[in-house]
Amino acid sequence: MEHGSLNDPSKATFSFVDEDHTLANSVRFCLNQDPRVSVCGYSIPHPSDARVNIRIQTTGDPAREVLKDGCQNLMLMCQHVRGALDKAVADFRMDNPTKMETKSDSD
Repeated sequence: MEHGSLNDPSKATFSFVDEDHTLANSVRFCLNQDPRVSVCGYSIPHPSDARVNIRIQTTGDPAREVLKDGCQNLMLMCQHVRGALDKAVADFRMDNPTKMETKSDSD
C-alpha cells in the first residue's frame, strides 16, 4: 500500500504487510545505494503488527519507480548470492565425497 503525496510523487511511504526487519532492512540498503534517493528509512509500527513502513524521498524521480528499481536490484543480488552458494556447495561436494557417495559409486 502506498501512502504518498498527490502533489509530490518524489515522497512516499509504502506499507508491506506480513513482513519484518529482514525484507525492510534489505530494501532500505538497496535504496540507499541509489543516487536518486535522498532519504530512505523504515519503521515497524508495533511488534505485534506484521507490517513494515518504508519511507522514500527522492531527488525528483517518482518514489514508486525508485522502489521498483530497488526491489529488482535486491532480487538480482539474491540471485547472485544463491548462484554463488550453489556453486560453492557443488564444488565442495566434488572435492569431498562422502562415504555414502563413494560406496554407491563403487557398487
